[in-house]
Amino acid sequence: MKLHLLPVRSGGAAENMALDFLLLQRYPDAAEARFRHYGWHRPAFTFGYSQKIGFVRETLPEGGPFDLCRRPTGGGVVDHRDDWTYSLVIPRGHPLEEVPAPRSYRVIHACLADALLARGAEVELKAVAEPRASAEAAGVCFERAEVHDVLHAKTGEKVAGGAQKRNKRGLLFQGSIWKPALKGSGPEFCTSVHNSGPDPFDWYAFHDDFAARLAAALEVPAETVPWPELNEDEVSGLVEKYSSPEWMEFR
Repeated sequence: MKLHLLPVRSGGAAENMALDFLLLQRYPDAAEARFRHYGWHRPAFTFGYSQKIGFVRETLPEGGPFDLCRRPTGGGVVDHRDDWTYSLVIPRGHPLEEVPAPRSYRVIHACLADALLARGAEVELKAVAEPRASAEAAGVCFERAEVHDVLHAKTGEKVAGGAQKRNKRGLLFQGSIWKPALKGSGPEFCTSVHNSGPDPFDWYAFHDDFAARLAAALEVPAETVPWPELNEDEVSGLVEKYSSPEWMEFR
């Protein structure tokens, strides 16, 4: 097994979610793990598979419209306007795919935190779970940290979170780093929301370091590969589904 490092691509919210799901379901080299970082064509928010659309719309800030899509994974509402987004697929049968969800969550976030620490960020993993006041208490991702999320070591602000989906093909992990939460980690960290200012932090080097740490955690070599040849009809069909009111509003 190898960890395939895919090219960076940008897309709309429905396209990004569809491609992540197809990398789980239809990747041509199904025995290989795969990792990608991607961007957004427009200001975007995504929300967890089980969340109610009414709650989601109440949480969106003023200043829209925003690109909005329900994710195939769980978790809360995620603001992608100034984040660093990635996904990781671990195929069925790998030891990390078979462990309980909290352990895979911790391992992946430990790799992310170590990569940020190596570049000067002051971060740590949240060590203790806290009780929720209600089912929607963690409904907005970066307003509340869960156990094993990445926090700013000084301010306690949530820096990175993620969501997982397991099925017979393997594990899909979708993760996000909220760049403004790195404020105070050093002058190299941009704290300007919506990418409106300079960002001297080397996110390219971070990408490579994070990927290398993931490969080490999976105990496989990393290999840069071209974008896979997915069925275009299947891609467009899933993008259409993820854009539809039926998908967005079924809860």
